[in-house]
Amino acid sequence: MDPADMRISYERDTLDESQATSEPLQQFTKWFDEAIAAKVPEPNAMTLATVGADCRPSTRIVLVKAFDSAGITFYTNFTSRKGRELEANPYAALQFHWVELQRVVRIEGRVEHVAGAEADAYFASRPLDSRLGAWASPQSEVIANRGVLVANAAKASARFGLKPPRPEHWGGYRLVPDVWEFWQGRRSRLHDRLRYRLDDGRWVRERLAP
Repeated sequence: MDPADMRISYERDTLDESQATSEPLQQFTKWFDEAIAAKVPEPNAMTLATVGADCRPSTRIVLVKAFDSAGITFYTNFTSRKGRELEANPYAALQFHWVELQRVVRIEGRVEHVAGAEADAYFASRPLDSRLGAWASPQSEVIANRGVLVANAAKASARFGLKPPRPEHWGGYRLVPDVWEFWQGRRSRLHDRLRYRLDDGRWVRERLAP
C-alpha cells in the first residue's frame, strides 16, 4: 500500500481550554491515567531526543520511571550514546504517543542527574536479570555477537550472585520541563495543540495552530 494513501480521521476526543488544567503536570497526570485506564500498550514508553557535541540529533525509546513536580525521571547507562550526548549537552526532549487515544505529549527541558541514593533504591527494585544486564551490556558499543552479552551476564552472576550493586556507569536522569505540549487529533487535520511554557516562574498556556 502506498503510504501517501494511508489516512485516519481523528475523531476520538477534543482538547479545549475549558477542559485543560492550568498546570501542565496536572494535565499530564490526567492523560497518563486515562492511557492506563484505556489499556494502551506501554503507556510509560517515551521517545527521548538528544543532541551531542557534534550537533547530530538522535532518538530512542525509554521508559519513564517517575514524574512529579521535580521532573520526568528515567534510567540508563551513562556511557551509552544518549548518556554521552546528555553530558555534552544537558537538554533533551521527550514524546509520549498514545496512538489508541490519538494523543501526543511533548516535553522539553534541562536534564540533571538523579541523586545516587535515589538511583540505588530504584536499581535494587529491578528484577535480578535486569540488574545483571546493567553490568553485562556495554551499551551502544560494537560487540562481536550476542554471545558476548550472555558471557558477560554469566560473569556478573558469578561475581555478584543475587545482589549485584548498581554500576557506577548506570543511573538516573531527570528532565526538568520548561515546555509542555498536548496534542489531540481532530477531524480535517485541525488538531488541538495546547502549549505550556515557563515564563518567569509561571506557566503560560497558549493554543498553537496545527
